[in-house]
Amino acid sequence: MTEYYLSKTLALPYEEAIARVTDELQKEGFGVLTEIDVAATLKKKLNVDFRRYRILGACNPQFAHKALTAEAHIGVYLPCNVIVQDVGNGKIDVAAVDPLIAMSRVGNPNLSAIAEEVQAKLRRVIAAL
Repeated sequence: MTEYYLSKTLALPYEEAIARVTDELQKEGFGVLTEIDVAATLKKKLNVDFRRYRILGACNPQFAHKALTAEAHIGVYLPCNVIVQDVGNGKIDVAAVDPLIAMSRVGNPNLSAIAEEVQAKLRRVIAAL
């Protein structure tokens, strides 16, 4: 199976990992438009306990504009999701969607170069953590 994400495991406190991810995203031109605290949402909606799990909706406006210009419905894949989850034993897993894999499903060749550039940026984010 092809990996549909880029990931790295960190030995950091959870909140510090979120801050580092956010900082590294900013260095690559991404802002975090949305933050979903999955554990809090599941507790509120279903009254179930879940591990600390945050979904960060990261957007690089320049590349979002290029993608939206090339493909009208590409917004279903935006923003780029990055997850930060506590996997136990002091380990935090960080994973980002692989835009090259996601965009390849669309079948629009005009998206390939954009996806490659965004993938390179997200790879740098993950590597820098």
